[in-house]
Amino acid sequence: MKRGFLVLSIWLMALGTLTAQTVKTGVLVTGDGSNAVAASIQAAVSGAKTILVVNEKGFKLSPFDKDQHSGIAAEFLKRAGKASGRKDSTAYFSMSDAVSNEVLRTWMDSLKNLTVIRGVEWQRMKRSGSGWSMELKDGRTIRAEIFVNADRTGRAASALALPVSPQLWQSFGYQDNSSRTSVASGYFYNGSPAHVISLYTLLNPQQENLIALDQEQQSFAAGQAGGAIAAYAAIFKTKVSVASLKTVQGELINYKLNLVPFSDISAIDSNWKAIQFTGLMGILKAELSGGQAWFRPEQLVMRAEIEPVLREYFYKAQLWFDDHKEAKMTLASVLSLVCTVGHKALKNTEDEVRKRWNASYRFTTPYEPSRPATRREFAVLVNDYLKPFNVNIDRNGRVLR
Repeated sequence: MKRGFLVLSIWLMALGTLTAQTVKTGVLVTGDGSNAVAASIQAAVSGAKTILVVNEKGFKLSPFDKDQHSGIAAEFLKRAGKASGRKDSTAYFSMSDAVSNEVLRTWMDSLKNLTVIRGVEWQRMKRSGSGWSMELKDGRTIRAEIFVNADRTGRAASALALPVSPQLWQSFGYQDNSSRTSVASGYFYNGSPAHVISLYTLLNPQQENLIALDQEQQSFAAGQAGGAIAAYAAIFKTKVSVASLKTVQGELINYKLNLVPFSDISAIDSNWKAIQFTGLMGILKAELSGGQAWFRPEQLVMRAEIEPVLREYFYKAQLWFDDHKEAKMTLASVLSLVCTVGHKALKNTEDEVRKRWNASYRFTTPYEPSRPATRREFAVLVNDYLKPFNVNIDRNGRVLR
């Protein structure tokens, strides 16, 4: 009899320990839509321990057929295409919730830093020191350093008495330099995909270590940006408010997310990264027409369009432009410019460019120094030899010298 009571007592103690379990994580995400999916995947692949709490047993993705498909969205479509017997592609196609959920389940289960808790509701959400605490109805408590609120119901915002989040997606343009602080682009809104999100719009001055995503505007791009910011703070043990713009942007570009919404440059373009970097910094500006942003890669580069911004970024560019007055930029003049500004020997640089022209840069036209340079060629050469992305800017996009 005593032995029976002892076994029962041990079993009850074990049950109590199980139901009162506290789990610690770097990033906590809640939600069942596109924002939550992309935020949790990006936080995990960026290296942060991440938990996604989904009240329902499955996800309900929002349509994104008119969005620009890059980053996690493009990877999802590629995986879904394979699962549906289609060729690998980032082209959107209509799919059932069953297909999308199976693709996500397989993908998420393969990520070692991601734990998905499905079909369990949370009953309390509160601050815990500088981080957050979420109590689940099954008795578990999750303590997290960073919280990404991707809840579509508004319940989490209400529980935490969060202020209404600002409009995240803004029209892409050059009325100021804020587009240089973009961490996501391509969401189809107001009849146009030419929209971006600034990193600083995602930071909440009233609540530290919180990323609040718009519950109405669900997109993989916004979620991916939020996940990268959260991962940065969790990994470097710092506050979200001091997240490094350049580090976050570089991480997102490494995971193939468009930060500039060029409609004519896809993520599979061999020069995509160089064009994104130079476009992000405004070295070559987009043509805005028909509600879209066009890079026009084969158009020729004119001195008038590049001189002001290069003078802003590089002191020695001022000296070069004072000595060179040609209206069109030839390949020879582009090399002269990058060598002057980048302190490089012209002959050695030209030899390198000739070797890289077809093999590395994958240009299809022959290298002819006297020929006018295209915007594609200019973007690649300037990105390779001057690396304008590495120039520091402030939160308003102004160059810091």
